[in-house]
Amino acid sequence: MNRSPLLGIALVLCALACFATLDTVTKYVTMTVPVMFALWFRYAFQAVMTTCIMWPQRRASLWRTQRLDLQCLRGTLLLLTSMFTFMSLTFMPVGEFTAVAMITPLVVTLLAALLLKERVSVWRWLMVAGGFAGTLLIIQPGGELWSWLLLLPLSQVLAYASFQILTSRMVHTEDPITMHFYTGWVGTALASLPLYFFWQPPTRWVEWVGLLVMGLTGSLGHFCLIHAFRKAQAATLTPIFYAQIGMAMLGGWLMFSHLPDGWALCGMALIAVCGATSAWLAVLESRLRPQPLPT
Repeated sequence: MNRSPLLGIALVLCALACFATLDTVTKYVTMTVPVMFALWFRYAFQAVMTTCIMWPQRRASLWRTQRLDLQCLRGTLLLLTSMFTFMSLTFMPVGEFTAVAMITPLVVTLLAALLLKERVSVWRWLMVAGGFAGTLLIIQPGGELWSWLLLLPLSQVLAYASFQILTSRMVHTEDPITMHFYTGWVGTALASLPLYFFWQPPTRWVEWVGLLVMGLTGSLGHFCLIHAFRKAQAATLTPIFYAQIGMAMLGGWLMFSHLPDGWALCGMALIAVCGATSAWLAVLESRLRPQPLPT
């Protein structure tokens, strides 16, 4: 496989721009379109687009998998992530929500230590604590965002952290394109179940355009990520993910004329620094860890 770190970085930035656009447009569309209808459309678009693009190249191998049960579980977790994202954006500004969502890698560290018994250094525990402190600065206990609705973005973080842990285990045996294929169709199938109660297609052309942009940016973003990790190592790409916070702030300002206050900006910066540092520490520890001698 040909490595090209600069191309990998460019693809990650493209993916992050897609995801920031997806979140911004989602917030606009769900002001008038039911969340479940928007969610179904977004996954149906991804499923159809992935199948149309990859079927001529892969044919029947596109759906061959060793663990259908894990593929379904992974698709369910990502659907839950998207559902909590859409619902969170109905009451949270885009930038603040994105920053809270960015504590996901830190939660992955926490879950890996508690559930998988992985060793985590004191410094990485400090980064986890710093990330949660940044979250508190954003939601500001007693402020406008402080309510039971905060369970939605926190549930999103937990669902996505579980999704990432499962994905890290599956990539050793499953093809990334096949995983993307199942993600789209599992999400579409599950989102179709309650669709009868939420079937309310848009009545304005601008809402249809918004739905198409959501489907296109969601699909393109995931494709860019898949190819980015083929071109560069995760250690090179992971710290760049925190650029999405700035992109989301820009989207929120352009679409809704919203800018975070000083405390929220400090929280966003703290999350970005702690998250990127934690990723760097994880790579450093893996390189310093003694390797087993060949037998």
